[in-house]
Amino acid sequence: MNNPPALARRLGTLDASLIGLGSMIGAGVFAAFTPAAAAAGSGLLVGLVVAAFVAFCNATSSAQLAAAYPTSGGTYVYGRERLGPWPGFLAGWGFVIGKTASAAAMAMTFAAYAAPPGWERPVAIAAVILLTAVNYHGVTRTAGLTRILVIAVLAALAIAVAACWGGSGPDFGNVIGDGLLSHGWYGILQSGGLLFFAFAGYARIATMGEEVREPRRTIPRAISIALGITIVVYAVIALTVLSVLGPDGVAGNPTPLAAAVERGSLAWAAPVVGVGAAVASLGALLALIAGLGRTSLAMAREHDLPQALAAVHPRYKVPYRAEVTIAVVVCAIIAVADLRGAIGFSSFGVLLYYLVANIAAFTQPAADRRYPKALQVLGAIACVVLVATLPPLSVGLGVLMFAVGVTYRWIRLRAVSG
Repeated sequence: MNNPPALARRLGTLDASLIGLGSMIGAGVFAAFTPAAAAAGSGLLVGLVVAAFVAFCNATSSAQLAAAYPTSGGTYVYGRERLGPWPGFLAGWGFVIGKTASAAAMAMTFAAYAAPPGWERPVAIAAVILLTAVNYHGVTRTAGLTRILVIAVLAALAIAVAACWGGSGPDFGNVIGDGLLSHGWYGILQSGGLLFFAFAGYARIATMGEEVREPRRTIPRAISIALGITIVVYAVIALTVLSVLGPDGVAGNPTPLAAAVERGSLAWAAPVVGVGAAVASLGALLALIAGLGRTSLAMAREHDLPQALAAVHPRYKVPYRAEVTIAVVVCAIIAVADLRGAIGFSSFGVLLYYLVANIAAFTQPAADRRYPKALQVLGAIACVVLVATLPPLSVGLGVLMFAVGVTYRWIRLRAVSG
């Protein structure tokens, strides 16, 4: 397709920043600290710094690339333009498989808080269908709903932190526990890889580059705003739950923020945390569906996914076939799978996605450069290190799914050339 239909540029800095926030401040802030504490104890604070630094390096690379290539697809497009079709495909495939699993996990997290016992899967599927319908009717609807969800989640987190500080307040002696390095550097790096899952939403801004007004100015600014706010929020939550529960308490509780609130004098606020987690899951799921649709659109335009997915709705100007297809796959996963390990699997795919982004940004000419090359080098090295320290099962599943993707593209290319 020489002149594929274009998406409409309707997003400003505020809306783009809110979509990034809605992607990052999702269910991860309510649950990701548990596996991180199990891996590193109090060292999760160091892991959080590592994850934030890697996210910063990756974000600067994404911003620099998005300003030069303001079209849908994110690193899939950047990899193709700077490094060639195969690196671009690997980036796009990593994003699609990782974030599809993550979308299913977000829907199931929402249902765990909002659904009656026994109805979790049907409610999760209903949430996917509802939010796909919102995305289907245009990106301004997506941004409008995201604005409401982000405000609600930040309000719930503020109430939770205030409740933890009520009465006698947290005990900062609990923060350090047995020491930041008690679980060793391997544990700290593994916690960083797991916590990175909660930062990865800023890519959603870049994947929607074709729908942003003044992309060279708006995308870098929106990514910086969204990432900066998220780092502050996560740091406050991490210090709060460690202060109240201690490292062992965080590691042993699947809902550490709710448990911390129940320990305070304002235990009545605990249900607010549940509502906040449900709303955060919806916000993350909404942005995931949007980002997955745009990346699938870009891959379909280049025939790396079926070309039918490249269709743009004539009225709503969204990649409706791609979004509906993604929704069907997510619903199928929800119906049959247990996704408790989705954080590690998603981190595997997304870290390799950003590895390609850092390498692609490193090759950009001086005219397009906004950040030092050292940041791209550090970001690439950090992505490889964090992937290597993820749980072995997550690494094994990730390698298997990448092998499936490579085989698919190889067969397609052989069919075309033959």
